[in-house]
Amino acid sequence: METLHDIVQAGKVRYLGASSMFAWQFAKLQTAAAVGGWTSFVAMEDQYNLIKREEEREMIPMCLDMGVGLTPYSPLGKGRLTRPFGEQTQRAESDAVAKTFDSPADEPIVNVVQRIAEERGLPMAQIALAWVLRNPVVTAPIVGATKEKHLADAVAALAVDLSDDEVAALEAPYVPQSPYWY
Repeated sequence: METLHDIVQAGKVRYLGASSMFAWQFAKLQTAAAVGGWTSFVAMEDQYNLIKREEEREMIPMCLDMGVGLTPYSPLGKGRLTRPFGEQTQRAESDAVAKTFDSPADEPIVNVVQRIAEERGLPMAQIALAWVLRNPVVTAPIVGATKEKHLADAVAALAVDLSDDEVAALEAPYVPQSPYWY
């Protein structure tokens, strides 16, 4: 943490961000910065979407408490939340990480996203992103756009205001999972 602080003080870095760790590990780093009088992290980059919500247990509440912004990656679940369940793309078939998103437990979640999107006449991506964006700790999701329409959907999601009933429906089928990645 002292070295990171030195880099900030030298003007080579403006802010510090961390990525993908357990909340207790992040707390240790933030505590070390506070005790040493060093620069602390202002951003946390973690996977967060309707089918991977494990960060809600500890990391998100801790970030809210510490005033740390969350920059979620894979807010569309590697594309799984943008098309009907079981529909594959060439990328999904070749992406080893995307294959880990093929859980039968995800089907009811994807089905609700699809239903709400159809009812509103919107792309599924906009519904899934609107859900991520409604979390007050989220600053800017990493959408991983590979086509122009992906950017258009991301911008349009900012204007989608999900009702309490829609949010409840989107969240109801989720089944907690074991932590992964770190």
